[in-house]
Amino acid sequence: MSLTPRMRRAAIPLLVFALGLAVLGLAAVTMLGRPSPGTSAVGGPFTLVDQDGRTVTDRDFRGAPHLVFFGFTRCPDVCPTTLQQISDVLAALGPRGRDVKALFVSVDPERDTPEALKAYLSSFDPRIVGLTGSPEAVAATVKAYRAYSRKVPLKEGDYTMEHTALVYIMDARDGFVGSLNLMRPAADAAAEVARQL
Repeated sequence: MSLTPRMRRAAIPLLVFALGLAVLGLAAVTMLGRPSPGTSAVGGPFTLVDQDGRTVTDRDFRGAPHLVFFGFTRCPDVCPTTLQQISDVLAALGPRGRDVKALFVSVDPERDTPEALKAYLSSFDPRIVGLTGSPEAVAATVKAYRAYSRKVPLKEGDYTMEHTALVYIMDARDGFVGSLNLMRPAADAAAEVARQL
């Protein structure tokens, strides 16, 4: 059956309408699958205690980019090595990076008191801020950053900690940018951080 000219004229708006609906549906599905701009699944509110015994929150570090690293003071190798690398990156930033901080969040709050953190961090750049708190507050922070930590029993009742070894780059609005690659010269890693200044 052939369409009359009148039927063809009536079909054109219906076809355009149907095509428009299909495009809108496709756009909606595409947009719903993306995270909204400015939001991140990594990071979030926290309330902890720094190495001077002061209560601090995530809001205290907004306004400048900062680094976040999870570890513990009795860590035999990864933590001191990473903290030295972070110190080198902070030094490589020079005067432009004077407001950049690095947060060292202890995953061992039972042993890492503010005093223990202060003594431990005295060997590294003074812009590294040690953070601890109750086991619940620390666990909530670890979870907010999609990090991992686990107590591993050792002989004679002692223990060590397994933990995420990433260094998180957070922007001035406390949004997650990415993980800092420390397997390169400090100046190159510093340039990555400097892009957030």
